[in-house]
Amino acid sequence: MRDLNLLVIDDDDLLVAALRQSLPKSWRLTAADGPGPLPETPIHAALVDMHLTGRTDRAEGLEILKILRARDPHLSLIAMSGNMDRDLMEKGLRAGADRFLAKPLGEELNLLLDKIEEWWLLRGALQRGAREAEAWLGQSPEAHQVQRQIAELKGEKGPILIEGESGTGKEVVARLLHEQNDSAPFVAANMAGIPENLFESELFGHVRGAFTGADQNKMGLAEAASGGDLFLDEIEAMPLSQQAKLLRFLELGEIRRVGAKDPIHVRCRVIVATNQPLNQLVREGKFREDLLWRLSGKKLTLPPLRRRREDIGLLAKEFLNRDPYRKKELAQDGLDALMEHSWPGNVRELKRVCEQLVIQAPLPLIRRVDVVTLLQPSIPGDSGENIDFTLGLTELGSRYEARVIAKCLERFKDIDEVARILDVSRSNLYKKIKDYNISWRES
Repeated sequence: MRDLNLLVIDDDDLLVAALRQSLPKSWRLTAADGPGPLPETPIHAALVDMHLTGRTDRAEGLEILKILRARDPHLSLIAMSGNMDRDLMEKGLRAGADRFLAKPLGEELNLLLDKIEEWWLLRGALQRGAREAEAWLGQSPEAHQVQRQIAELKGEKGPILIEGESGTGKEVVARLLHEQNDSAPFVAANMAGIPENLFESELFGHVRGAFTGADQNKMGLAEAASGGDLFLDEIEAMPLSQQAKLLRFLELGEIRRVGAKDPIHVRCRVIVATNQPLNQLVREGKFREDLLWRLSGKKLTLPPLRRRREDIGLLAKEFLNRDPYRKKELAQDGLDALMEHSWPGNVRELKRVCEQLVIQAPLPLIRRVDVVTLLQPSIPGDSGENIDFTLGLTELGSRYEARVIAKCLERFKDIDEVARILDVSRSNLYKKIKDYNISWRES
């Protein structure tokens, strides 16, 4: 771990000495007693006293905050003062401070530095070592906002709700939240993939003889996640009949295996994700309002890729470099073509497109023509040539629809993603696949 640099601007030598003794091991302290020349070394956080001359009628620290913020828009700035005047605190925030702490400083500072350290790790400026999860990459303001939110949730024990369209990286964020707490295990489940009659057994387990086929005791997902994190994806697919049981578990921290008499206490954090507006589902009577309130105390909303286009090049380069055998670079016109695409499948779609480009592009450089050919594949018969018009409009329309579905399945693989992109229900899509006899296997 490289050291992080904390700049402390304060004329109180005793405070500076105390900070040197109490700082986390990963931090180094550089001190200054006034608005003199700032150090040229990289600064990861700054702690600025508002009254550097002892005069309470002058807040020299405000100008220093403005200088530091102009120097680095992403620097973590902390203002501090023994004078808890509301007007002063609001001026500190307007001058660029992220937080305002009261003197004397307590344990809150170290907790804050721990979250700032995580923020820099997420930005990629430092390396903690090999992460098990993919990083949530990006240098756009939207990406930085998500990274800050992830860092702010370090150490939080209660439920966390992650919202975002399909393919925006919700499970990646869940794994990052898990990793930064150094806890184990991480248990993930997709609610849409569990049959309704098996929900309770899958989540909470069952005892032998609880029902036909229960020939032995089974540990549920919640119990398996004890001491770590339980990630429930597509929480909106959880039946109403089971939502009350999840709420009880969140409130009391106990489960009861199906068929068992006594409850089991389980300590795990629950992280849930959804690509649906839960407030709307509550209004429609499809999701419990009390469960939503319990889940949404700590919430992250992931932006779609179309709202952070400046990250497309960075993400594409990362995905292209993951192939250890083929070395492909993105030409400028190829990047332009990627930037022009709407990316309905978000980062997941970009990743799969890059994987295909690595294989299909004939040159070491990926050009516009390579990208356009992949993103806008021709569908046989849609050009108006070689069409047998005697088949009739209904039959021609059905054949065209079958080709569109087959092409979309070929590109995106995931049935839920294809259903969302084509704006049809999952059940209707399955029916069309069967009716058109489309050869397809879910990945």
